[in-house]
Amino acid sequence: MPSRPLIFRTIRWSAWEGCQVGMEHADIRPADGGLTLSGVVIGRDEGVKFGLHYRLKVDSAWRTRAVHLQTTSGHVLDLESNGQGGWIENGAPRPDLQGCLDVDIQATPLTNTLPIRRLEWLPGQDVEIRLCYIALPDLKVSPQDQRYTALTPGSLYRFESLESGFSADLPVDEDGFVRDYPGLFRRLN
Repeated sequence: MPSRPLIFRTIRWSAWEGCQVGMEHADIRPADGGLTLSGVVIGRDEGVKFGLHYRLKVDSAWRTRAVHLQTTSGHVLDLESNGQGGWIENGAPRPDLQGCLDVDIQATPLTNTLPIRRLEWLPGQDVEIRLCYIALPDLKVSPQDQRYTALTPGSLYRFESLESGFSADLPVDEDGFVRDYPGLFRRLN
């Protein structure tokens, strides 16, 4: 993805019709030489309803540096990264997350943007990444392996979960934010 600077913007997604119930509002703003991405998600996973507020801080190279999540039921998660793959969860080291540079929050397409923006892409290139996967509604963090393929760099990427075999082709806008996530999310603006 081109490294063009971002200015403040707001994005909204809704759940794909017939798939699930949900809505997300996200704000992206420059902060401290990087970006703060914050949002609110109202959703349901396997019949369990949840509300989530998240805030991510990324540096100028789109490496995740801090994550704060809080559910309306009271679960709280704070992750900090040194930007080189070392992580601390709620004040305690997480050596099992060593090497993860990105996070993937289960309920939002926003976090797909992190590796898309962080990496340089050639047509057809695929990259396997290890990241911190955050499950909802309990906010459990685990390392996960995923693959991204640049089908058309700057506009279309294939996402694959190497553990589950799930894959989706993700159209993105000029800033690398997911437009639609087939079967899961539709962009509203």
